[in-house]
Amino acid sequence: MLRPSLFLLLALPAAAQTAATLDAPPQIHLTAEQPLNPALPTVFIVGDSTARNGADLGWGDHFAPVFDTTRINVANRAMAGRSSRTYINEGRWDRVLAEMKPGDFVLIQMGHNDGGDLGGAKPRGTLKGIGEETQDVPQTTGPLAGKVETVHTYGWYIRKYIADTRAKSATPILLTCTIRNIWKDGQIERDMGYRDFEFQIAAAQHVPIADMATLAADRLQALGPEKTAALFPIDHTHSSAEGAALNARDVAAALVAIHSPLAAYLKP
Repeated sequence: MLRPSLFLLLALPAAAQTAATLDAPPQIHLTAEQPLNPALPTVFIVGDSTARNGADLGWGDHFAPVFDTTRINVANRAMAGRSSRTYINEGRWDRVLAEMKPGDFVLIQMGHNDGGDLGGAKPRGTLKGIGEETQDVPQTTGPLAGKVETVHTYGWYIRKYIADTRAKSATPILLTCTIRNIWKDGQIERDMGYRDFEFQIAAAQHVPIADMATLAADRLQALGPEKTAALFPIDHTHSSAEGAALNARDVAAALVAIHSPLAAYLKP
C-alpha cells in the first residue's frame, strides 16, 4: 500500500487519517552506535521507529539524558519499520544477544508494525493473539525470500525475546506501545490493539510491564488535539524531537511507577 503524501497527511485531521501505523519517514543521520562500557550494566531498547527514527525523533534517542550514564550504558537498538517478527528475522535480535551480559536490562516495545501483511512486498505482520497458532507463508522479499516462513503470533515472538533475555541472565521489561495522534469523540486513542496482549504476556511470564502508554495518553489528553498535533508534525505516529523527549520521560516515569530496579539508575 502506498504511503499518503506528507501534504495529504498534514491536511487531514488526525481522526480522518487511516488508523494504520504509518511507515517511518526516510531514515537519515541515525546516530552511530557507540561502544558499550563492559564494566557497566546496559539497558537495551528493542523496538521500532517510535523509539529510533531520524535524528532525535525516537524516544530512545532521548533516553540516555534521563540516566546517570556513569553507572549504566543506554543502547538504543530499535529500528524503524520492524515488527516483533522482522526484528528477529533480520538478525537484529541476535546482534543484541551477542552484546548482552548478565545484569543487563532489555526494554521490549513492539506492536506498531505487527499488523502488517504476512507476505508480499512488505512482510512484517504477525498473527493476532498470544497463542501457539502458526501460518506457513511463502516469501518473495526480505531475508526469507524464496522460502516458506512459519509465521507465529505476536505473543510467541514476545515470549522469545523474554526467554532469550533470561537465558542471558538479563532482565526483560515490556513496554506498552507509544501513543498515536488519533482522536475520537474528544478522546485520544489509548489502545492500538496490543495492550491486552501485552498485559496477558506479562502476567503469564511474570515479567514487569511499564505502562508508558497511559502516562503519555493522559499527558496528551490534557494538552488537547490542537497542542498534541504540534508534537506530530509528520503523521499520526511519528513525533517531533520534543514529542520523543516527552515519551522518553514517560518511559522513565513508568519504570519508577512499577519500582523497576532500572529506576535506580535514573538521574535524581
